[in-house]
Amino acid sequence: MKKWIAACLVALGLATNAVAAGGGFPMEKAPNLTNDLAALQNGAKIFVNHCLSCHSASFVRYNRMTELGLTEKQIKENLMFTTDKVGDLMMASINPQQAKQWFGANPPDLTLVARSRASGSYSGADYLYTLLRSYYRDETKPTGWNNLAFPNIGMPHPLWELQGERKPVMATVDSHGHEVHVLSGWEQTKAGKLSQAEYDRNVAELVAFMQWMAEPAHNDRVRLGVWVLIFLGTFILVAWRLNAAFWKDIK
Repeated sequence: MKKWIAACLVALGLATNAVAAGGGFPMEKAPNLTNDLAALQNGAKIFVNHCLSCHSASFVRYNRMTELGLTEKQIKENLMFTTDKVGDLMMASINPQQAKQWFGANPPDLTLVARSRASGSYSGADYLYTLLRSYYRDETKPTGWNNLAFPNIGMPHPLWELQGERKPVMATVDSHGHEVHVLSGWEQTKAGKLSQAEYDRNVAELVAFMQWMAEPAHNDRVRLGVWVLIFLGTFILVAWRLNAAFWKDIK
């Protein structure tokens, strides 16, 4: 019985990862911009303008963004558009009942999504970076959008004004004696406000901000870890030489 339960749990985990990754759709590596304050500041602006209207970040306060080099005045003037105070949590303005009616479910909180979407083969940042660059127009869906990384996604394209509209170009290849369709490129059908290179950069900066939001102390933890390793290495060297000096006259 225990083995059967364990097998079921493993199967459930594999199925969950498959759904999250769009049934095996390859994830692209997200650029690492978590040490770039300018990128994080722009990512915060994109998040507030395009995500916060529907998705909360209820474990982060607005004034925490002072750690990104912003003043409270800059946060109030550029990143807050409601009657919220700078010390308040970042809560969505959407009505939960209306959200459930429109999308079928209340949009999830995004504070920890950059960590919760990680798997054994890719990071949560890779998932978000790929997801936001894999939308395409699909008039058969209620929202008018679909996504190769997350087929039948319930969320419409949040950045479509920036990216424009695209459609995937598929190619048929032989795989172990079977014909399969793989993505060979994208065709731009309607221009957005940004070029594709500019859009990719903005998505990378948005994802970097979401990484920071999921663990604001990450970079401090890494830097502290480096100093701890240096200390331990120095201590080992000193202890080794003290040990040699202590035992040199004992045979």
